[in-house]
Amino acid sequence: MKRSPVFSFCFLLLAVQSLMAAEPSQITRETIQVPMRDGVLLATDVYRSPEVKRAPVLLMRTPYNKDRVKKVAERFAAAGFITVVQDCRGKFASEGIFFPYDNEGQDGYDAVEWLGKQPWCNGRIGMWGSSYVGATQWQAAAEQPPGLVTIAPTATWSSFYRNLYLGGAVRLSLIAGWAAGNSAKPEGTTASEDWQRTFLHLPLSEVDDQIGWSIPWLEGMLTHPRHDGYWNRVELTDKIVDLKLPMQHIVGYYDFFSRESVNNFMRMQQQARDPKTRQRQQLILGPWDHGSIGRAKVGEVDFGEHAVIDAAGENLKWFEQFLKADDAAAQVVDIPVKYFSMGDNIWQEATTWPPHGFTATPFYLHSNGKANTGASDGSLDLCPATTAEAADSFKADPDDPAPACPVTAARPLKAATWAPVDQRPIETRDDVLVFTSEPYTEPLTFAGNAQAKLFVSADTPDADWVVKLIDVHPDGFSQNLTVGILRGSFRNSELEPTPLEPGKIYEITVDLGPIAAQIGKGHRLRVDICGAYFPLFDRNPNTAEGPFGKDSKVSTERVYHDASRPSRIILPCQN
Repeated sequence: MKRSPVFSFCFLLLAVQSLMAAEPSQITRETIQVPMRDGVLLATDVYRSPEVKRAPVLLMRTPYNKDRVKKVAERFAAAGFITVVQDCRGKFASEGIFFPYDNEGQDGYDAVEWLGKQPWCNGRIGMWGSSYVGATQWQAAAEQPPGLVTIAPTATWSSFYRNLYLGGAVRLSLIAGWAAGNSAKPEGTTASEDWQRTFLHLPLSEVDDQIGWSIPWLEGMLTHPRHDGYWNRVELTDKIVDLKLPMQHIVGYYDFFSRESVNNFMRMQQQARDPKTRQRQQLILGPWDHGSIGRAKVGEVDFGEHAVIDAAGENLKWFEQFLKADDAAAQVVDIPVKYFSMGDNIWQEATTWPPHGFTATPFYLHSNGKANTGASDGSLDLCPATTAEAADSFKADPDDPAPACPVTAARPLKAATWAPVDQRPIETRDDVLVFTSEPYTEPLTFAGNAQAKLFVSADTPDADWVVKLIDVHPDGFSQNLTVGILRGSFRNSELEPTPLEPGKIYEITVDLGPIAAQIGKGHRLRVDICGAYFPLFDRNPNTAEGPFGKDSKVSTERVYHDASRPSRIILPCQN
């Protein structure tokens, strides 16, 4: 692992080049109705420079309106590619019925196959885009269409279940809000404005009705919390290692896709069956959430000018190497991993993720049994308990779940964010345990995948444990770095959840995801533990009745941290 002194210069150079390429004078756009195998026609825009008669093609397939991509499409066309943007089935100018992800594999195959037959395509096709648009790449690639030679999936999944569910809890506000804007709404119907009531409604199976109309695919997603056969059509994890494609993966730590995107990179670099493919993977991991990729200001934190990147420019560099050049000339990736270290706010380079030079280091929880709120005696250090420390407890009330972020007039409940915001208002709640280190006299640097190992119990058949890793600034600002959640009934399996035995103590592992940060001199490291992260995840009714249950119970949850039950977080700290 080494620092990248030229990375910022490269961004500046790319920005200058992008300005030069962003004003194409004669790029043309032609709209074509492209037939799929069942005869459904998909509206497809083709962007070309008159000087380019035959060239490699860049394809985007989007449910968000192909017209919105015009600027980037023209930029890519001005760089010598032919750019093609297609509305997904059932969206905007395309025919058919939209059912999320259901047809994207076959339609993607058909679109790539059609492109390969056009006289202006030189037979080399790439795909780009983020989020849903990133998933259309994975789904098309899994079908292995002829002519597809590289993809650049930004902030997306290869396992939709593991994107929607984490530790057995569902990303409720994300999928419910998305469904409200991307489902067929009956004429004269309006969506509910009382999102708090919608998110709190039980049973969970009726959330679509609370939105205002029946959305069968949303109900299906919410009523299948197990990682079972229901998800097979959008479960590509085992398939992607068979692909022989160079891939560029871009995502941010605060993005709800961070785990999936980073795991996709790791899987392709370490497990792809083709050795050459393993050498042609790149990960760019920044301090962003889903809507701020490439920006400096994320939530309430400004990460500085170095956090700014030109994501489309990074894609363009990738395609220059792996799409314009033939397969023999493309060679391997020069810098496999570029990751941003939060706190010191600099880019680092590595050959893989997690980066080398870091060691799993435990930080132990301590208190006298009264770690509730930020004013408590909860502490965090490198030494395990040697005495019988009293356990900490809190009451998780499903009718008053701990919020994911402070609710304000400018940020109502439905606008809860994954981004970094000051956690102090939440840390005044009695249902939040807070463990804080002493101020650091020297910086603490870590990079890799973090986790928490806790000894816990509850007096209900189910309960959630939410763990937040926090950087406390000298002025008191409490910056969330990463978060994880585990539903107790899913502690052993995504496929076979089992209820908790009330009062029984379990050791659980909470995945905190990928993270790179430096806790600076005078800063403190903090861990918050509570029973909900609402409404970004659904709150647990604590009954183990599943998505059709109508009842809820207040749960008394305990965290143990004595000599025989050393609850701790584990950070990959610099050697």
